Amino acid sequence: MDMDGASSVVLQALTQATSQDTAVLKPAEEQLRQWETQPGFYSVLLNIFNNHMLDVNVRWLAVLYFKNGIDRYWRRVAPHALSEEEKTSLRAGLITNFNEPVNQIATQIAVLIAKVARLDCPRQWPELIPILLESVKGQDGLRQHRALLTFYHVTKTLASKRLAQDRRLFQDLASGIYSFACSLWSHHTDCFLQQICARDEAAALGSLERSLLSLKVLRKLTVFGFQEPQQNVEVMGFLNAVFERLRQFLECSRQVGPNSSCREKLEKIIILYTKALLDFLEYHPCAFIPLIQRSLEFAVSYLFTPAGEGVTFERFTVQCMNLIKLIVKNDAYKPSKNIDGRMGDSKPESLEAHKIKTAFFTHPTLTEIGRRLVSHYFLLTEEELAMWEEDPESFAVEETGGDSWKYSLRPCAEVLFLDIFHNYNQTLIPGLLDMVQNLQGPTNVEDSAQLLMKDSVYNAVGLAAYELFDNVDFDQWFKNQLLGELQVSHHRYKLIRRRVIWLIGQWISVKFKSELRPLLYEVILSLMQDPDLVVRIETATTLKLTVDDFEFRTEQFLPYLESIFGLLFQLLQQVTECDTKMQVLHVISCVIERVNMQIRPYVGCLVQYLPLLWKQSEEHNMLRCAILTTLIHLVQGLGAECKNLYPFLLPVIQLSTDVSQPPHVYLLEDGLELWLVTLENSPAITPELLRIFQNMSALLELSSENLRTCFQIVNAYLYLSATDFLQNYAESLCRSFCNLLKDITNEGQGQVLKVVEIALKVSPILGAHMFQPLLPAVLRGIVAGERYPVVMSTYLGIIGRILLQNSSFFSSLLTQMASECSQKMEQLLASVIEMWVDRMDNITQPERRKLSSLALLSLLPSDNSVIQDKFCGIINISVEALHDVMTEDPETGTFKDCMLMSQFEEPKLSDDEEPPTEQDKRKKVLALEDPVHSVSLQQFVYEKLKAQQAMMGDQGFGVLMETVDTELVRQLQEFLQGL
Repeated sequence: MDMDGASSVVLQALTQATSQDTAVLKPAEEQLRQWETQPGFYSVLLNIFNNHMLDVNVRWLAVLYFKNGIDRYWRRVAPHALSEEEKTSLRAGLITNFNEPVNQIATQIAVLIAKVARLDCPRQWPELIPILLESVKGQDGLRQHRALLTFYHVTKTLASKRLAQDRRLFQDLASGIYSFACSLWSHHTDCFLQQICARDEAAALGSLERSLLSLKVLRKLTVFGFQEPQQNVEVMGFLNAVFERLRQFLECSRQVGPNSSCREKLEKIIILYTKALLDFLEYHPCAFIPLIQRSLEFAVSYLFTPAGEGVTFERFTVQCMNLIKLIVKNDAYKPSKNIDGRMGDSKPESLEAHKIKTAFFTHPTLTEIGRRLVSHYFLLTEEELAMWEEDPESFAVEETGGDSWKYSLRPCAEVLFLDIFHNYNQTLIPGLLDMVQNLQGPTNVEDSAQLLMKDSVYNAVGLAAYELFDNVDFDQWFKNQLLGELQVSHHRYKLIRRRVIWLIGQWISVKFKSELRPLLYEVILSLMQDPDLVVRIETATTLKLTVDDFEFRTEQFLPYLESIFGLLFQLLQQVTECDTKMQVLHVISCVIERVNMQIRPYVGCLVQYLPLLWKQSEEHNMLRCAILTTLIHLVQGLGAECKNLYPFLLPVIQLSTDVSQPPHVYLLEDGLELWLVTLENSPAITPELLRIFQNMSALLELSSENLRTCFQIVNAYLYLSATDFLQNYAESLCRSFCNLLKDITNEGQGQVLKVVEIALKVSPILGAHMFQPLLPAVLRGIVAGERYPVVMSTYLGIIGRILLQNSSFFSSLLTQMASECSQKMEQLLASVIEMWVDRMDNITQPERRKLSSLALLSLLPSDNSVIQDKFCGIINISVEALHDVMTEDPETGTFKDCMLMSQFEEPKLSDDEEPPTEQDKRKKVLALEDPVHSVSLQQFVYEKLKAQQAMMGDQGFGVLMETVDTELVRQLQEFLQGL
């Protein structure tokens, strides 16, 4: 690209690319895209964004195109890579001056330089760091700031590299510039403190910005720049100085007031100091040991004493709580223990840390921390109470906010309470029990402070349920105190009703007698009709925990099922938030799963409502996932009656498993599971159900983690209607399998072949015909002696089915293979039988072992010399199989084939057993027709040997039997006696 002529046309294209008119915008973007690979293009972009006279939007776009070009074309191995000459020129141009006047563009240029540094510094760009340091030392305010901004982004990027060689390079850099970075940080921080004391806010703001950037650099150097930072005096000096700087900045934040221009950046730098401590603790726990005492003193002082009043703010409090939490639960600070509980052999560092913690966490300190956490930090705030009144559903969603503990004050306080309680429960339990004792009996509804306190204390008792197992008789407390609290219907007492039902949910799996469950269901039934929505949502959550519990008994719940399920459905209709609907749907799913077919009389309304909810949730894929989960359990509960859901169910499966539809990214896993359970519970095939299988080819091409479920779906179709299914889809399925087998693990190969084996089992003639293209490879695998036992076992199972149930096809397959290999058919047959006998131990399933015996015996009677040569091996396999399947009747002393199945009968089920699915019934019917379960191996061996004897005569047969080991003959005679 000619630089002189190119600048104007590139500038024009960039100008057009900032247009709001798509007719102008699109051609310009296309032109710029074509220039991306032209030599000189990025030099032109550099000149454009360095020209401060041009339009800001055009310069911004030039920086973005340059930045994208680094990602695509800067590496030497990239297609259309930039030449080394142009890169050298660009690197020089990027650091000629640091005087960008626009903040946003300055940040993007800094990021851009950092991207180049990641690839080229220090080897191809050794001058970068020295130039940055020189510029940072300058007196020009703008140049100094921009250089410092770039210095930070370069440091941040280099620190993020994780290869050992890159880390060593960064450590070399850190050791060389750490002193300078410390002095820079110290200088700008002192300037700020002096200027703020002099009430020069304008100058202070500039110094604060520089102090913030230099601290960001120092944080990265400190955390990632040293292998053993505790050996470096400056590193430890900086970290020890952090506590004093934090105190100074916290005092400044008190002085400047909430409306100061410095306030926002002050809070940012305070948080950054705490991040430096937290990061250092995470990456260098042993090096942090000398800082444990000061960290705990600092955090506890500001959080749990008057020192923090009027100074702390929420995010700082959260950071301090996280600091205490990580020190308390850090595994590096816990000495190892012997089986008897006494301290074992521990590292000196662990013992030192433990000693410091033990000395700090005295009884009075722990008691005060526990008391303040519960009585101060656990209290619902005015904002939360207002949200409860104005938007109860949002409040309920916030209360179950998942991973929010890291960022939100009360959840973080709860996690800190749990960690401290777990580590120091013997000290904290008496104090918590005293707080409970002081709140016995109903609380005056007019006393808001006491209501809030009771809510907090009950919250603590719920969180610490496992720790309090031996100290609280929850059953008595439930009967004598909590039940009474739940019966107080006053509007203000909803706070306690909601907390008590939550508390029960926390204790249900810890200590709650089974005999009290009916009483709890009465309570749940009542609270599901509570006037307050938050109480109803919390009650639904506790119901889920109750039915999920190991002690759940269906017969105890059934008297309440209809009423509670109806109220759950009402709640599902009443709530409007996507998250809440998901929450209620999970409860409904859980109830359906636990009561199974008992749900059938009560699901009518839900079945009618789910299509509407599915339509309404078109933009909410996670809600649709919850609907799919509900449908899975609903289909399992309805069994064969699920066919009545087909008009809704089948389109849902179709959409969820169609990889051409964008929602499949979210819905596929649950959609496949729903597809599978629908097939398993369907009483008969329908054209619509068959049609959905059109989605399968694309799914098999994905070769994803869902492949196993896809194979299960194929198997389910085979069990449901093998003839219809194979006639419609065997050809495309065979193609997919052939492609899969080229690039799949041994386990996956076994799964593919298992499908073929099932197809042969349900339809020996059609299955062999439809999967014929796969079978030569199976035969070749046997002859070659496939090394993976699972695959070899399946190979033998497939050929065993064909030989036993479709012998003419077996002969044609042998003929085809012999022709392809230029072998005689007898020679090939000999190789197959020989390998079969040799690898019989690969077959572990008794069904397949019996099948192998039946298949090889089916070759008898025969006058074929090959089969007679292998007669000894066939008898060997038969005796092995007889040992596997024959059981001796202790009374009569006769043997019986334990794999024979009697006529199908509906089994009697216990309350805990799930009823058989329609597929289970189909498998049972199929098993009754399967030779493995319908033919006596003992009788079959006897008949085949008698037929061989009849064909050869006694003398010839006697000679043949002499080829068999005498011990095998003895065992065989023992099995056949009485026939």
